[in-house]
Amino acid sequence: MRPDLRTQQRDFLLEITRAITAQLDLGEVLRRVLYASLVMLAGRVGVIALSDKQDGKYYVRAYSGISADTVPDLNSKLHELIQTLDEGGFSREFLDSKLREMADAIDARLVQSIAMPLVFANNPLGLLIVFRSYQTAITPEDVNTLQSFADQAAIAVNNAQLYGEIYNERQRLEAIINSSGDGVLILNPDLTIQQANSAFEQMSGWRKEDLAGLPKNEVIVWANLDGADIESALGAGWAQANSQDPQIKTLNVEGDLIRRDGSAVSIGITYAPLMAKEGGLESIIASVRDISSFRKAQEMQSIFISTIHHELRTPIAIIKGYASTLGRDDVDWDREVIREKMAIIEDEADRLTNLVEDLLAASKLQTTRKLRLNLADVDLRLVATRAAARLEDSTTQPIELSFPDNFPLVPGDETRLRQVIDNLLTNAIKYSPAGKSITVGGRFSEKSVTVFVRDQGAGIPKREIDKIFDRFYRIDDNLTRRAQGAGLGLFLAKAIIEAHGGDITVKSQVGSGSTFYFTLPRDAPG
Repeated sequence: MRPDLRTQQRDFLLEITRAITAQLDLGEVLRRVLYASLVMLAGRVGVIALSDKQDGKYYVRAYSGISADTVPDLNSKLHELIQTLDEGGFSREFLDSKLREMADAIDARLVQSIAMPLVFANNPLGLLIVFRSYQTAITPEDVNTLQSFADQAAIAVNNAQLYGEIYNERQRLEAIINSSGDGVLILNPDLTIQQANSAFEQMSGWRKEDLAGLPKNEVIVWANLDGADIESALGAGWAQANSQDPQIKTLNVEGDLIRRDGSAVSIGITYAPLMAKEGGLESIIASVRDISSFRKAQEMQSIFISTIHHELRTPIAIIKGYASTLGRDDVDWDREVIREKMAIIEDEADRLTNLVEDLLAASKLQTTRKLRLNLADVDLRLVATRAAARLEDSTTQPIELSFPDNFPLVPGDETRLRQVIDNLLTNAIKYSPAGKSITVGGRFSEKSVTVFVRDQGAGIPKREIDKIFDRFYRIDDNLTRRAQGAGLGLFLAKAIIEAHGGDITVKSQVGSGSTFYFTLPRDAPG
């Protein structure tokens, strides 16, 4: 025996309702609702309009049987309809007239309209309208069936909208977390890793995909740690204290993290608890910062203070000592001794002056990022010759010159360029064994000139080559520790050469010496 039409409708309604409520994609939910509505009501055209949370207006979000060109006009008529309903001007005649206008705007052959509100928990979500090309009576049982379907459809729409909002919020948070320059770890209350971002992946050497579910202390492995980590804080009731205090207190730790490849990086972690509504600990957000540069800056500052203290104290002590000696009343110094000791005082005063000038130049350069140049034609061969003659009197290393006779003039700041050559020659003398010769020379092409200073000293390790032009950097070996200096000479030399539009490089081999080159354009720097 065949089931009657109403049983078929009921079975179909049950089947499509299950299919709709199983969906969380809003577009698919609306498509299925429209399809079911048109089938049940033998409709020709279907429209679903949803309320926009921003402006409260209704907009067509799904349709069947019409073209996209019709949608703007339908939106306008929907706005008039909903606005009148909100103002309390609702009447059956008004509703029918507006539905009639919509039907005419779509197709004059549409003769009947059925509108069903989509309401969830007394919150209007939207409106479902079906247009038919024939007129027929709608019984109370039909209305109940349709309203039951509309209620189920509203539940499905509400669920899909909530899912869409949650998904969008999750995507937004994912984008914020992954675009952060700091590493981010989200930890479960048991300190297993829930999620990590790309910055932490780069910092730690772990792939994000491998981190989920791992214990935190399997990933955060300390080479050394300042203070105690999060485990101790949790054991001491840190999370519970935060649940009682509206002012959330973070936990900060610093130390050296052992990366997955075995290398170490200095990091700081700020832990913040995320408390559940019921008061328990839901998760812990760990913000991880790479503080290697900060620690390096601290170390450099410490080295700088120590070096400057030594560099200032030595000449001051010498000047004071010789001045005190010469001022003694119980000794009658002859003129030659006085001249000798005064020369030493003068040399040490010059050394102090040069150090102070280097410090001021480095400070100004760090602030302005620019050096002012007084440009004129400079004879670098003559500058190098004078520097060699001046320095040879105070060293046991012979200084040889190797310039071609036709070495050209270049546009530049002679005082600054003399400072570069003086610095390179002084460094060569400092780091070369007694008696080993030093060569300063040059070569040129149509577009540039190059000056070099070559020594036969200890050489520079490869790992240090890229660092020697850094401010306050000094190579840490026995020879360097014996040599005087604040680590500013090569930093300033590089800044001066680059201000001239040139570049400065070094070639070196441990045990065989170093050669510094600087190249300048023969045209004036722009």
